[in-house]
Amino acid sequence: MEPNFRDGQYLIIDELSYHFHQPSRGDVIVMRYPRDPKQYYIKRVIGLPGEKIQIDNGKVTIFNEQSPEGVTLNESYLSNQGLSYPHDTVLVGGNKTLTLTADQYFMMGDNRLASSDSRDWGPLPSEDIIGKVFIRALPLTEVKFFTGHPAYSL
Repeated sequence: MEPNFRDGQYLIIDELSYHFHQPSRGDVIVMRYPRDPKQYYIKRVIGLPGEKIQIDNGKVTIFNEQSPEGVTLNESYLSNQGLSYPHDTVLVGGNKTLTLTADQYFMMGDNRLASSDSRDWGPLPSEDIIGKVFIRALPLTEVKFFTGHPAYSL
């Protein structure tokens, strides 16, 4: 999840909130890797259940009830914005689109050019979500609370 998270950082995870509400777009979560549930990944929620995701020309566009014509995400928190190319076009589809079911999320890492995420292994089932990153506690010079998420204009 570089540049926002790096190996060796100590994170405190909120494992309770998602029992009361669903993850929001932009939340950074800890999840079980779908291909090996013994491994844990940290990824950002990009697509929500029932949405259609399109990745084209490096841009992520979301189609849902509120935006049937689609809205391209402004991901200003990324240093390499505009470089969200799909990895495996078989999973995303020939036209680089994917529609999520009622219990699936589309996850992406912030280091889009080197991230293993939903572009590679497909949608994340909701039961694989562990919790939301709440605090980065170490290193002390980088302590931060993660109580919000990026504001997307959908």
